[in-house]
Amino acid sequence: MRKQTQTLKQIAPLITVILLIVSLLVSCQLLPSSTPTPDESLTENSSAEALVTPPDLPVTFQSTLLNPLDTPHVYTEETCKYLRNKWNPLNAEPGTVVLAILFNNINRGTADLPGSINVQDFKDLMEQLRAQGFEAIDSKQLQAFVERNIKIPPRSVVLIQVGNQNVEFFEVLYQGYFEKYGWPVVNAWVSDNQTSEAIRQGNFLLEEKGLVDHQAGGISPDRILSDNTAKIVIARELQGSLDGFAATFSKTPTMVIWPNGGFGIRPVDAARQLRFKLGFTANARGPIMYNWVPLADEVDPARPDLIPEGPISDPVMTLPAFPAEEALNAIDLARIIGKEAKDYALSNKDIEHTYYEIVCADAYGPMPTP
Repeated sequence: MRKQTQTLKQIAPLITVILLIVSLLVSCQLLPSSTPTPDESLTENSSAEALVTPPDLPVTFQSTLLNPLDTPHVYTEETCKYLRNKWNPLNAEPGTVVLAILFNNINRGTADLPGSINVQDFKDLMEQLRAQGFEAIDSKQLQAFVERNIKIPPRSVVLIQVGNQNVEFFEVLYQGYFEKYGWPVVNAWVSDNQTSEAIRQGNFLLEEKGLVDHQAGGISPDRILSDNTAKIVIARELQGSLDGFAATFSKTPTMVIWPNGGFGIRPVDAARQLRFKLGFTANARGPIMYNWVPLADEVDPARPDLIPEGPISDPVMTLPAFPAEEALNAIDLARIIGKEAKDYALSNKDIEHTYYEIVCADAYGPMPTP
């Protein structure tokens, strides 16, 4: 034991010298160091930054086919949710369009009714829709598309018949298209106490059959709602629709077709409080797509009767619709805009997928694949 202690004391100076030499070699970079050179650090940091910096997303699709004052408005604020719904291969493909058409009067006689088209023009319009690849959808399909981009026909149309009609009216004009193509018609039903029991019962059977999808059209045929309408009147029109539907159809409407085209901030707020999900105006702006609704932010001197929807800031409650007499030209408009939108989306697909992978994938999961 004593000899070992003496040996350690003898070699201690030598160990100290060796450690000093090693330290000098490292400081002079004569031995490899674990610290990267400045150039290596710059390269690694640049690569890391490139991986975490998302690309700029493309601007919202625009179309020169729209009136200059009718601009696309978006309504889905969560970018990641929007991109996931947009590019999910199980959902509607980019460029899917919905054209809404309002039928006020379909004239089966010789009298010239206001806002009407004759039966032959109606048939021509329906055949043109079919020939150009459009398929009719109901309110449930439309709501799912608007909210989540659920798959619907790439060219869809919502056929909205305004006002209460008897069974014979729907059977003569719409039933053939329902039987041949499966096309339903949405009816802006007026929950009017003066409506006969025969019409109520007949429309209940049409609802059960699937031919007619009844949705809220107020309770007064001549009422026009606006921000100047008394709060109690707005409530009566909207709540009255809900009450009337419960009594007549045993269902809750989710869509309001604004009575006689009138709406405003207060009516829309009231409809939202009553849990309506969609609303249609009588403004002929253009077709709609997922997260894309053409609206106006100011009065157009060339079309002073069209109420600006932009200030309301609720696009899905102020959706545009074409009157039947303008719908024939609107078919081409919707078809071409859909094609333009699809091409634009595909040209930006890689950018949006890269953005999603960097910003969204951790929280929302990877982008679905086919």
